[in-house]
Amino acid sequence: MKLKMVGMDERRLMPVALLGLVALIGLIVWYVVAPTQNNAFSTEEITRGDIEKTVLATGILKPALQVSVGAQVNGQLQKLYVKQGDRVTRGQLLAEIDPTLQQNALRKSEAALQSAQAQKQVTQATLKQYQQELKRQLKLDRDGAGVKSDLEKAQAQFQTQVAQLKVNDAQIVQAQMELETAKANLGFTRIVAPIDGEVLGIVTKEGQTIVSSQTVPTILVLADVDTMTVHTRISETDILKVRVGQPLWFYVVADPKQRYESVMGSIQEAPNDALLEDSSPGSSNQQASAVYYSGVFAIANSNRLLRTSMTAQVFIITEQAKNALRVPVAAFGEQRGKDRYQVQVMNGKQLESRWIRIGLNDRQFAEVKEGLKEGDRVVLTQHATGSASNG
Repeated sequence: MKLKMVGMDERRLMPVALLGLVALIGLIVWYVVAPTQNNAFSTEEITRGDIEKTVLATGILKPALQVSVGAQVNGQLQKLYVKQGDRVTRGQLLAEIDPTLQQNALRKSEAALQSAQAQKQVTQATLKQYQQELKRQLKLDRDGAGVKSDLEKAQAQFQTQVAQLKVNDAQIVQAQMELETAKANLGFTRIVAPIDGEVLGIVTKEGQTIVSSQTVPTILVLADVDTMTVHTRISETDILKVRVGQPLWFYVVADPKQRYESVMGSIQEAPNDALLEDSSPGSSNQQASAVYYSGVFAIANSNRLLRTSMTAQVFIITEQAKNALRVPVAAFGEQRGKDRYQVQVMNGKQLESRWIRIGLNDRQFAEVKEGLKEGDRVVLTQHATGSASNG
């Protein structure tokens, strides 16, 4: 009987022992894991820095000054004296067109001028002869010995020759103008640089025939690339936030790490589509799905890293706070009103809830107006809870 009673007591103690063992294991697990969980909070120190509120726009780089150098006369492109990438100065000889046609036109104009001058000399000599004949007929008429018809004939010849002299003068002027045009056309066979710049590209090759009867054909393109302009497209939703003189910065997609700074130079009052659309009564007045305004600014390019037609990502600064005390937006919790948020601050090993007031917010950092000081560490609640809220 005693043995039986002992066995029953052992069976009653086993559940108690098991519960104690589970509790012990749980305590050990909590002891090991709890510190890790406490250290799992992602925190960030409150520091000072610049906060910028920006408008994003895309842009295309173009030279500040670009000129298409063309030919004003016909002929074969005989010689090119430059190649792509060459630096040229204003007045430098770039190319020559075969001058044969223009030289022949010049000689023809010179001959026409000489002919007109010779015709005038003949007219002057004949006029002198008719003038003397008219004087004789007038004297005979006064003496009563002349014939009326002879006098009338002398007067007509004299007046006709006076008019012919005026025609000769006009012919000389016309011949002189043609001669000047021929000289200019001969000069146009020598293509010189109209500006200081760089040869962006060669359009017409040596040996090609140039015909300039309808449009001026382009031989090469020159540009001043020491200064570039960025032509931006500003969305309709952002245009009222942007004004001339605002600071901005941009990078080109070819080198996102290099930052360039400038200020907005000009903003077009109307979209390009509105300036180009047909204003006839039958034209459509339907609004385009997207409206963009053009903003242009300049940037120095002394190191020649910026090239024509590069794409730029432009950040126009609409609001800015320099060296501000800032808190990550990811630390924001509950919100009260427009500018008050709750944050969790690490106070030793304990979390402390605080209400802060913010100023400028660029969606990454916000300016701290009150509630935090430099050096405080705040918990990034979005990282800890997985929340996607940006406050």
